[in-house]
Amino acid sequence: MQNIKTNKLFVASCLSLLVTSLSFGIRAGIMGQLGTDFNLNASELSTITATAFWGFPLAVVIGGFIVDLIGMKRLLVMAFVFHLLGIVLTIFAQGYWTLFFSTLLIGIANGTVEASCNPLVTALYPENKTTRLNYFHLWFPGGIVIGSLLVLLFTHLGLNWQIQVGVMIVPTLIYGYLFSKLDFPVTERVAAGFTTADMYKGVLNPLYIFMFVCMCGTAITELFTNQWTGVLFKAVTNNAILILTFVATIQVICRAFAGPIVHRLAPQGVLLISTILSALGIFLLVTLQGNAIFFAATVFGLGVAFFWPCMIGFVAENIPQSGALGINLLGGGGMLAVSFYTIFMGGFYDNHTVKHLAAGASLTDYQKAAADTPMANELARAQSLAGFDVLHTTLLIPIVLIVAFGGLVFYMNTQRKKAAVAN
Repeated sequence: MQNIKTNKLFVASCLSLLVTSLSFGIRAGIMGQLGTDFNLNASELSTITATAFWGFPLAVVIGGFIVDLIGMKRLLVMAFVFHLLGIVLTIFAQGYWTLFFSTLLIGIANGTVEASCNPLVTALYPENKTTRLNYFHLWFPGGIVIGSLLVLLFTHLGLNWQIQVGVMIVPTLIYGYLFSKLDFPVTERVAAGFTTADMYKGVLNPLYIFMFVCMCGTAITELFTNQWTGVLFKAVTNNAILILTFVATIQVICRAFAGPIVHRLAPQGVLLISTILSALGIFLLVTLQGNAIFFAATVFGLGVAFFWPCMIGFVAENIPQSGALGINLLGGGGMLAVSFYTIFMGGFYDNHTVKHLAAGASLTDYQKAAADTPMANELARAQSLAGFDVLHTTLLIPIVLIVAFGGLVFYMNTQRKKAAVAN
């Protein structure tokens, strides 16, 4: 007879997600230093960043197909191994390709954590899925806060980025040990008696397909903007990473108090309001200047706070037959969209930087310029303008989502009324 220790499993899940988010926060903080140390341009940095985003969906989708077969415990032990290998390889990176493969390994580990822990949380708390998913996912922005602050502290102390990356080893070893010792429940789909055929029908449901497409947009709005904060705002403020930290702190607070909000508005209502605030936040980020940027970051943080857990929670509550596969395909699709968008926007950023320089200018020549020279200052100005161009383009995504989620709220209200009449 299995002895399921719900609280310990939940704590271990939060630790594994903490490692996932630390990888985002620390990488965002050291991105500029990696570019300097290994002579990488924005396109190369964006490709390295994107590697985590497509390593994630690779793992999360495969995990969605096999989690019911091999169990959540085995997947999480695999996540531990990939995290450890990725962290060590990053510490000893020698250039572009070692950073590429180490980031890929960490991305695969991150995806394996999501593939296991999302269905684990819904299985542990079947009567309170969306709220508990918010509590679990608060550790993603929580890790970004911790990682970003560690980057600032260690940089101030003069410690190198290898030590900053090495910090992730500690929570990795702890969650690996905990998961290896604990018993796991079966997934909610298996416990509810839904067949594998029911699961595949669930992910072909038109409502599920609609949510899958929307997930691509919500993931880009949140993760792309957060991940590139340091690059986009480095010419605007000397502490651009603080914007990322500030946004993540707001997300942590919002998710910690998600229960009454989700209960009052339902996931679809929360998603509509979130999209409106996200669009407004990005607009303010490209409009306001100076310290007012932190007001814009507040609005943006309020907007993106509930995206990921409420998207997963909506599917878990309204299309339960889709099971772990439905949850994991949703997350994988979101991360894959971020990956492609990040690669595209890396080139977009470089191209627009060149457009804001003198005619016929070579970006490489400007990047080699010594600090505080006229060429370096001109490059900083051009990069600032290119960053705003990137955000202006990204703003279109949440604007489209406002219409989509407005339709979803109307549809769900109609379905609820029909069900009330039928009863």
